[in-house]
Amino acid sequence: MLSRKAASVAAALAAALLAVALLAVALIVSVRSELPARSGQAAAASVGLPERPDIVLVLMDDFSLELLATMPQGRRMQRQGADFVNAYVVNSLCCPSRAATLTGLPPHLNGVLTNTSDGPGGRQGGYAAFAEHGNPAKAFNVSLERAGYRTGFVGKYLNEYEPPRFGGTLPVLPGWTDIEAVTGAAYNGWGFDRFQKQGERMVPISYPRPDASASAAAKDASYAGTVVADAAVALAQRYEAAGDPYFLYVAPYATHESITPAWPGEPLFPPAFRDRPGGPAGPQGNCGRRACPSLTTRDLAGFGDPTGDNRPTRVSKGGGTRPAPSWRFTRHRMSAPEAERHLRDRARMAQSIDRMVARLRAAVGDDAYVLLTSDNGFHLGQHGLGGGKGTPYDSDVHVPLLVTGPGIEPGRRPVVTTNLDLAPTIEGLAGARPVAPRAGTSLVPALQDRGAGTGRYAFVEHTRGPVLPGEPDADAGTGGRLDAIPSYVAVRSRRGLLVRLDVDDRWDRQRFVWELYDYRSLGWEKRNTYATQRREAWVRDLSARLKDWADCTTAECRRLTS
Repeated sequence: MLSRKAASVAAALAAALLAVALLAVALIVSVRSELPARSGQAAAASVGLPERPDIVLVLMDDFSLELLATMPQGRRMQRQGADFVNAYVVNSLCCPSRAATLTGLPPHLNGVLTNTSDGPGGRQGGYAAFAEHGNPAKAFNVSLERAGYRTGFVGKYLNEYEPPRFGGTLPVLPGWTDIEAVTGAAYNGWGFDRFQKQGERMVPISYPRPDASASAAAKDASYAGTVVADAAVALAQRYEAAGDPYFLYVAPYATHESITPAWPGEPLFPPAFRDRPGGPAGPQGNCGRRACPSLTTRDLAGFGDPTGDNRPTRVSKGGGTRPAPSWRFTRHRMSAPEAERHLRDRARMAQSIDRMVARLRAAVGDDAYVLLTSDNGFHLGQHGLGGGKGTPYDSDVHVPLLVTGPGIEPGRRPVVTTNLDLAPTIEGLAGARPVAPRAGTSLVPALQDRGAGTGRYAFVEHTRGPVLPGEPDADAGTGGRLDAIPSYVAVRSRRGLLVRLDVDDRWDRQRFVWELYDYRSLGWEKRNTYATQRREAWVRDLSARLKDWADCTTAECRRLTS
């Protein structure tokens, strides 16, 4: 038996060792909150999903949610897989959204704030900002390649990943086994290049624009949607034959508007000729599951709503409120016939994506996971605006997120999610350790259990930028004014949306105004109620989270969404 003194010493030693152990645990937890979690095989196995499955991500361009009802294959995915009905994007512009998808980081953490790298704020956007902040090495495809996956990319990568900026070629990106990058001329539908990775070089393959007199079939053979689909299916078939696990990322240009029409009289949103009115699909064309004439402004929630009650609210130093001038550019109010013409052409464009998804699913089989989503939505006359994106409103940030594959319980998922969650989700399915911290949360648990998932809040951020020559998102053809949208930070729950806008045009000054929309009766932004509801508990909660989001770290960002 130990003496009393020995026992005392032993007890003190044990207490010291326990304290050291607890400190070590605390330090590990603290460090792991910032470092990438091991989301690998254990994450998939914990919910009974297969290890190292094949994965396909299809990221559509400017695809607004109402178009999903027109897509036969898209609706089939809704019935057969997980339908994340509260899926949003962290930025409703192409380049910042795509950068966030690749890195799992919001714009204020990955440095890609706008579409273009030039302007008064310096390199705030485009591929230049993406590369300058080291994002190519942080992207989740690098994680998958390190985990033994073949990784393939086909389609639109990022704005300004264009040959003129790199002496006529493109830089080879890390972490991709194969790259088939299609240049931005594909916005117009015809007349573009496809740069293919061959060794350590990117080699162009040209697809000249056919003559105006060419047949519809000849034109469709070189249509951007056809070229992307053919390349993606060929790569999937090659990966299937090889037998190794693979990840394939496919990014078509549809349903983005064109910049310069391929031929005189072309629609602003150019579908394949087989889907146009008067073609093989018939007098009205092919709008998929919907008859084209049935697509009207009734499908555009809030179209024609007067905007007098949407003016932002200014709060005085004394706490009082008053309406602020509207920031909305309303010189071009889109008429119902104009909006319906564009809506139907966009639905016709969506059919080429739907056919591609059907081909891809057939090529990869039922044992692969297929994810279908978009970089952002698109408004067509809602909110007193013309056509475009960039706002925090439902039309622009609410996107489809459908996932099919083995072990998934079909049905709707109520969890609130953003595209920040895609990187950790795909890494979790693949059993890959992230190569960089992610601000998103894996959705793997929600794939098998419809009630799983911790997300309750989605954040959106936007930095005002100039519209420069060649800007593909200027939306001049639809009367939009991208540069009229102020910088803002927004947060939404299933209850409502809170937006803090900076209406001071000067880069070094801020002047905040507020908008609040309560979704209890409508799912769109009917009336700004900030002045009357700002002191309610749910609004105070949104306000506190919004202020913390503006400069949150990866761990803090994750915490704020739950």
